[in-house]
Amino acid sequence: METELDEKEPNPVPNPTDGIGTRIAEVADRLGGRKKAASAAGVSVSTLNRWTTGESVPVFAGVARLCMAAGVSLDWVAYGDDMARAMHRVYANASEELMCAQEASASSPESESAMADYALVPLYDAQCSAGDGAWNENCQVLTHLAFTRYSLRKQGLTPEHLSAIRVDGDSMEPVLEAGDTVLIDHTRTHIEGEGIYIIRLDHHLYAKRLQRSFDGVAIISENPAYREIQVPRDRLDELEIIGRAVWAAGWL
Repeated sequence: METELDEKEPNPVPNPTDGIGTRIAEVADRLGGRKKAASAAGVSVSTLNRWTTGESVPVFAGVARLCMAAGVSLDWVAYGDDMARAMHRVYANASEELMCAQEASASSPESESAMADYALVPLYDAQCSAGDGAWNENCQVLTHLAFTRYSLRKQGLTPEHLSAIRVDGDSMEPVLEAGDTVLIDHTRTHIEGEGIYIIRLDHHLYAKRLQRSFDGVAIISENPAYREIQVPRDRLDELEIIGRAVWAAGWL
């Protein structure tokens, strides 16, 4: 997703000498580094670096996506007001803020047109265990992740069949680390070759690599400290595939 946004996109965020580059750098650190931040913003790492140094003017859509991914106030990044209050993750009021943003965009034909280019995917507060297993059945929507409709179409994905959750545990490191956000395609509930799937097994949720064999299915952890699990053919009905992981700060 490093080149999804046109770097000549109109409506740039002002970047005189107000410290916006420094704040973008802080948001990048919050997300775990420049590579993940650039992917969240939909630009290349070099473009993000130019934003932080003031060599390039940040584009609005990119900064908005970056803020949404980090749970940081866009107003704080743009103006630096009330840092302590703004630097919080968007939880209970995420839906309200999203509605306000949509209402505000509706008043501007240009903004409305720009919003139409994006699909908003819900990020739930449930954590997908990549270790011992954990599942919150009463999950709530924390916020929404913005993806360009073009990028989703390019991957063969439909926004209505997508959701996102966070990984918990270290069994899939280095591919997936604890705290990573994973995008799930819920239409892919059957094994389509080797890949990372979100599965429910024994009432627990896991992010695991699945590999089909003649005898059944192998559940594989990337971390060698975790042993491979074999599900025999006669127990495959107990293996519920919730969907395939298709994105985690980059397409999988």
